[in-house]
Amino acid sequence: MRILNKLCFLILLAFMLVSCDKDRNKPGYSYFPDMEQSRSYETYSENPLFKEGSKDLMPVENTIPRGVIPYHFEKTEENRKLAGGELLNPFANNSKDKELISEGKRLYNIYCWHCHGDRGDGKGFLYTSGKYPYPPASLISEKVVNNPDGEIFHVISIGYGVMGAHQGQIVQNDRWKIVNYIREELMPRESE
Repeated sequence: MRILNKLCFLILLAFMLVSCDKDRNKPGYSYFPDMEQSRSYETYSENPLFKEGSKDLMPVENTIPRGVIPYHFEKTEENRKLAGGELLNPFANNSKDKELISEGKRLYNIYCWHCHGDRGDGKGFLYTSGKYPYPPASLISEKVVNNPDGEIFHVISIGYGVMGAHQGQIVQNDRWKIVNYIREELMPRESE
């Protein structure tokens, strides 16, 4: 037993002597070097793979990011009418689907309600509170009701008048869901 105690003491003493290092600039052994030393290039450092050491390159011309569908219409009256004739609602066949309408309502409440109001009459909080002096469009007016779905989608995407573009905030399918909600829940029915 005495020999075992002496052996443990010697091992402990040797471990303590080896672990102490007088050079404070050297941190010792690294057991996980991939966590300590990044393989990526540091900010503003040079990249030897590209000319002139650049690493912040522009995307290749005529490429489209994944999940983005280009929208070629501009914010003009002619393009609004053109979009109304050319763009077809992908959810038109199942526009009465309750899940689709409830998702459209959720999105409308996030992006549209504060200006257009909960009934789509243009009396949203921003206008009724006096924070915004110009009244937003009434979505239940005859002018908007008679517009095709493509025109409503175009206005949500690009904007119209003082309304700003929302295509950078709302993905394409969600804009169509908002159109369905406006068409099915807010706009007056002809039979009513």
